[in-house]
Amino acid sequence: MQPKISKFTLRIDSDVLKKFRYVAEYKARSANRELETLMKKDIAEYENEHGKIELE
Repeated sequence: MQPKISKFTLRIDSDVLKKFRYVAEYKARSANRELETLMKKDIAEYENEHGKIELE
């Protein structure tokens, strides 16, 4: 079964986005994949400290 994919609009300074894309490219990732990786890492750190986030 395919995971549900959601779209998310991000407003960000253009220089920050350019630098973020540069870093993502260095890691051989798209900006989208890099952002997803960072989000998952942040969630894991939060859950390690505060417990699992239960979704309804």
